Amino acid sequence: MKAGFLPKLLLSPSAFLVLICVYGYIMFTVYLSFTTSTMLPAYDLVGPASYQRLVGMYNWQVSVANLAIFAVLFIGIAGTLGLTLAILIDQKIRAENAFRSIFLYPMALSLIVTGTAWKWLLDPGVGLEHSLRSLGWESFRFGWIKTSELAIYCVVIAAVWQTTGFVMAMFLAGLRGIDSEQVNAARVDGARASQIYRRVIIPQLGPIVVSAFVILAHMAIKSYDLVVALTNGGPGRSTWLPSVFMYQYTFTRNEMAIGAASSVLMLLVIGAIVLPYGLREMRAARDA
Repeated sequence: MKAGFLPKLLLSPSAFLVLICVYGYIMFTVYLSFTTSTMLPAYDLVGPASYQRLVGMYNWQVSVANLAIFAVLFIGIAGTLGLTLAILIDQKIRAENAFRSIFLYPMALSLIVTGTAWKWLLDPGVGLEHSLRSLGWESFRFGWIKTSELAIYCVVIAAVWQTTGFVMAMFLAGLRGIDSEQVNAARVDGARASQIYRRVIIPQLGPIVVSAFVILAHMAIKSYDLVVALTNGGPGRSTWLPSVFMYQYTFTRNEMAIGAASSVLMLLVIGAIVLPYGLREMRAARDA
C-alpha cells in the first residue's frame, strides 16, 4: 500500500461532502438564476432574464447603495481602530493580556447576540436614550435606529464593535514580527516615534493590511445575521443589504430566480476580492 493512500482515504469523505454540499449547490444556484423559479425550483432555462430584471429593481439598488455605505465605513473604521489599538498595546503596557482579552471578547459572540444587544442599547424606548433621560438629561436624543436615513450607521457601529478586536490582533501580530534592527537604526538616526511608525513600521504591514481588507470586505458583503437581529432590514428597507434582499426574495416573496441571481452576483464580488489575494499568497509561497 502506498504511503499516501491512507491520508487520501481518510480525507475523501470530507472532500466529497464539500464537493457536493458547497460547490454542487453553488452550481445549482447558478442554474436556478437562469430559470423561472418562484416558490419552488423550475428547470426551464430562460437565459439572463433574472439578471436583467434584478439590476433594474429599486430594492436591489437600495441594497447595493446601503452596502456601499456600510462596507466603506465598516472597513475604514474597523481597520483604523484596529491598527490604533495594536500600536497602543505594542507599547508594552501593563495588563496587556487583559486588554487584548477585552478587545477580542466581542469576536467570541455570535452576530445574533451582538445585534440583539445593540438593538436594546440603541432603542430609544429602553436603551441609552431612555437611561440618560431618566437620569435627568431630558434633552438627550439618540434615535438613529428608528430613523431611515441613519439606521445603516447603527449597523456600522455594531459591526465595528464586533470586529475591531480581531483586526487589532492581526496588526499586533504583524507589529511583533517587524525587524527590530530597522527600528533601532531609525532611533539612532534621531527619528521620532511617529516617524518610525509612519515610515518604517506601517509600510511593512502591507500584507496584514491586505489580509484585513479581504476579511472585512468578505464579512461586509455577506452580513445578514447582524442586520436581521439589529434592525430586521428596517425602518422600511433602509438597512437592506444584498444578503437581506436575497433572503427576502427567495424565501418570503417566492421569487427564487431573482434571489439566486442576487446570490450569484454577491459570489462574484467576493470572488473578485478573494481570488487575487489567494493567488498572491500562492505565488509568494512558491517563491519563498
